[in-house]
Amino acid sequence: MNCPCCFAEHIFTQTEGRERMRIVMGSDHAGFELKKSLVVFLHELGYSTLDVGTDSPDPVDYPEYAEAVGTALIEKRGDRGVLICGSGVGASVAVNKMPGIRAGLCHDTYSAHQGVEHDDINVLVLGARVIGIELARDLVRVYLGAEFSKEERHIRRLKKLKDLEMRYSK
Repeated sequence: MNCPCCFAEHIFTQTEGRERMRIVMGSDHAGFELKKSLVVFLHELGYSTLDVGTDSPDPVDYPEYAEAVGTALIEKRGDRGVLICGSGVGASVAVNKMPGIRAGLCHDTYSAHQGVEHDDINVLVLGARVIGIELARDLVRVYLGAEFSKEERHIRRLKKLKDLEMRYSK
């Protein structure tokens, strides 16, 4: 399955019949409109969402909402997160500071599914000023439909990531 245009549909159909994940949604002001649209889209797909803000397009600081998404995942109030800011860069840096969070800034479907399959990312970060709504929908669908591969090499690498996190969290 190498065709990116077919991949999103393939991943979506793979999730049918399985229990849907709880998705934590967060954004700063730049990502607010895209987040609102994606919440509706996720509900149409049958997912439940936890929106941790922001609640308006008024200027806010992205680290607060990155922390809110990460905290909700750490506290197991959601299974995966979607975090949105203007470029995606700042929010990605911020949420990756949190223990147990593996966020990937993805603007293509290959990275969105491979990030889960190989690296077990639990937060998809999007740049609202970089991508449009249709691509955002495809990215979210692919991300949520992907599963960690559990191949030995990926498990070994994930353990090394966790060890690295532990070494520097002291």
